[in-house]
Amino acid sequence: MKLFTAKFVLPVSAEPIQNGAVLIEGDKIKAVGAFDDLAVKFPSAETHDMGNAAVLPGFVNCHSHLEITGMRGALDSVEPDFRLWLLKLNALRSEMSDKQIEAAALAGAREGAAAGVTCFGDIGRYGRAGLNALKEAGLRGILFQETDFSPDNRTADDDFLLLTAKFEDLLADATDLVSVGLSPHSPYTVGSRLFELIAQFAIINRLPLTIHAAESANEIELLEKGTGFFTEVYEKYDVEWQSPLCSPVEYLDRMGVLSAKPLLAHCVRVSESDIERIAASGARIAHCPRSNAKLGHGWAPFEKFLDAGIAVGLGSDSVASNNICDILGEAALAAFAARNRHDSQRFITASDVLRAATLGGAEALDLEDKIGTLEAGKLADMTVISLDDPAQQPVTDVEAALVFSSSARDVLLTMVNGSVVYQAY
Repeated sequence: MKLFTAKFVLPVSAEPIQNGAVLIEGDKIKAVGAFDDLAVKFPSAETHDMGNAAVLPGFVNCHSHLEITGMRGALDSVEPDFRLWLLKLNALRSEMSDKQIEAAALAGAREGAAAGVTCFGDIGRYGRAGLNALKEAGLRGILFQETDFSPDNRTADDDFLLLTAKFEDLLADATDLVSVGLSPHSPYTVGSRLFELIAQFAIINRLPLTIHAAESANEIELLEKGTGFFTEVYEKYDVEWQSPLCSPVEYLDRMGVLSAKPLLAHCVRVSESDIERIAASGARIAHCPRSNAKLGHGWAPFEKFLDAGIAVGLGSDSVASNNICDILGEAALAAFAARNRHDSQRFITASDVLRAATLGGAEALDLEDKIGTLEAGKLADMTVISLDDPAQQPVTDVEAALVFSSSARDVLLTMVNGSVVYQAY
């Protein structure tokens, strides 16, 4: 048994414990409490004193694209025009070799581990790069096999067979730590019939789904009005596609896709009725404030999601639209954005966003029974963050110090399933 002690332990499911400790036996947490109490109760445990630091559940990055880590900074010269950004992204991606994609995914996974991330909800289109990266880095996660560009119902059956073949290939290499799901990319790149086929397949086989939804003005114009940039793309490639003339969320609901309880990434441009639909269906949301802001999409109504009872986690998105994987940074921006949005309804606290970074992300990936809090019986996924930097002093509120005065660079140790996957010293 190993006893990790530090000035602060944050179970997330309970109040922070000063001079606390976490006892780990094998791959599970055996006890959480005051160090003095656990040291007496378990005198033979091997003690690891982390000093002036905070021990908390590992961060969950519930929306990422590890395989395009190699594009960091490559799109920064593109103005906040989503169509130009997408076109350049796809052009660059097509030029990458399999070896480059594999290397990029592994680099991204290791960056995440060094940032305290223990679990990823990662979307991959090419091969098994993300799956291999998570396994090699020793991380937990779900690899979502993404669809190709397939908005035309005429090719839906063939597109579905191709997707499920890729999925079955990945599934053969899944492990207890890394499982596999599906990602019908978005309402504007996947046709209605293919969406229905994927949703039925996911429900029958109890598979996780994730979908980019209500992200940009271009998407809203297409879905609600049937006009804009994407119609030009459809015409160019002779794609048959009929606009539903409703919001992306309502469209997913009409097709029965929300019945599969998907993880919806972004949800920047949603109405009150959209939020009600998401909440009623049990679907979840991956909130990506830095990526949304960098691409000029706007601020998602984070606190409205929470108040509606929706499971909300934080995501970095790809470093092509964010540049870094820093869930503490995402947490800070999530709080700032929620406090400053013009129709903000309440004050979001450091505690709110720390929960989203940990337990919220676990709930978003349907893993809350295994991870997300420091509790006896849960799997030993945790991170340790130093509080030694002068910029963090004095620590009068440890949650505020972590969210507003700390970053990924303060991470000392990251552990998954009781095994250390990153150590700064």
